Amino acid sequence: MSPSDAGPGARGRWPASMARLWELLFVATRLGLTSFGGPIAHLGYFRAEYVHRRKWLDEAAYADVVALCQFLPGPASSQVGIAIGMMRAGLPGGFVAWLGFTLPSAVALALFAYGVASVGDIADVGWLRGLKIAAVAVVALAVWGMARSLTPGRPRVTIAIGAAIALLFGRGAVDQIGVIVVGGLLGWFFLRVAPVASPPTREIPVPRAVAVGALAIFAGLLAALPWLRAATGSQAVAVFDSFYRAGALVFGGGHAVLPLLQAEVVPPGWLTNEQFIAGYGAAQAVPGPLFTVSAYLGTAMHLSSTPLWWLGGLLALGAIFLPSFLLVAGALPFWNSLRAMHGARRTMAGINAAVVGLLLAALYDPVWTSAIEGPSDVALALAAFLGLAFWKLPPWLVVVLAAVGGAVLG
Repeated sequence: MSPSDAGPGARGRWPASMARLWELLFVATRLGLTSFGGPIAHLGYFRAEYVHRRKWLDEAAYADVVALCQFLPGPASSQVGIAIGMMRAGLPGGFVAWLGFTLPSAVALALFAYGVASVGDIADVGWLRGLKIAAVAVVALAVWGMARSLTPGRPRVTIAIGAAIALLFGRGAVDQIGVIVVGGLLGWFFLRVAPVASPPTREIPVPRAVAVGALAIFAGLLAALPWLRAATGSQAVAVFDSFYRAGALVFGGGHAVLPLLQAEVVPPGWLTNEQFIAGYGAAQAVPGPLFTVSAYLGTAMHLSSTPLWWLGGLLALGAIFLPSFLLVAGALPFWNSLRAMHGARRTMAGINAAVVGLLLAALYDPVWTSAIEGPSDVALALAAFLGLAFWKLPPWLVVVLAAVGGAVLG
């Protein structure tokens, strides 16, 4: 609902006061500096800070925000932070909450890219072999977990497998978008979803007109960027298109975006596979969202082409998170109505199943094909998967152990 619909209290929160924005920035930055452990852990940190300590929203409202962000593509934990910022201080609050949570790890990874470039060729480094193999285990676990939750029943499994088969033979931007669209249409016509109880109406200080505009911009960029990329031949447009599409189409958080980014930056020759995997390993060691690996990738791609190397990291970082901001701004005012619409939920169920297939295809190529060369690699990948899936070891520890194993094998 718009501020005018929400009552007198909403008018005092639009636009947000500077004091409230500074408070949001301080709290979000502290979370960005201390939130280790991946998206599930991030949601726990957010709950402790925003619900229990600050009491900015209650448990029921927090559960609604988490449900919305699981419903949308993109990094769920970052989107929860953006949504809480918007509920607290409108659109500026959403931006400030994202900035604080994202900036610490983004800066660290951009500086890491600069350091890797100074080392020189890392193609034959043994520990990098281990990182490649760890990526196989991490992505396999992400696909497995998503398949269990997003593809119950034969119809959704069929959509996922069909999407994977299609993308094994066509990996371009148009192919990816086409598979998502077909999955949504199949969901609309053929899938069935259980009804949900309507939640209580909550005050959202974002006008509905702004929300509609945000959704229009999201869809317009998704459709226009591939065409603009082909028409201009500009590398900046190409980078923005690749990272925007990765942020717009992936479900399941940071680990799920890994194969999409790898397929976007390695085949064109923007980065070597070794450079890509080094950045992914570093992203496991810093707090905050894993999507900030985009800051590393963008920086590494532009180190040799411009003295303003940090601009490349900023471009990639902004592109991959822009869909999340637009989707949260567009969906938040309509969430109470959207979650009750069976057609929308059937469509999203089909899209989710197609995304599982998209990631399954990417697990094979480029993740598996670039990492697994023999029985010893398979053995290390299985050991890493065992540690993640059944021993519940933290991903950063599995990555470190796999790097040590790769050095030994090397």
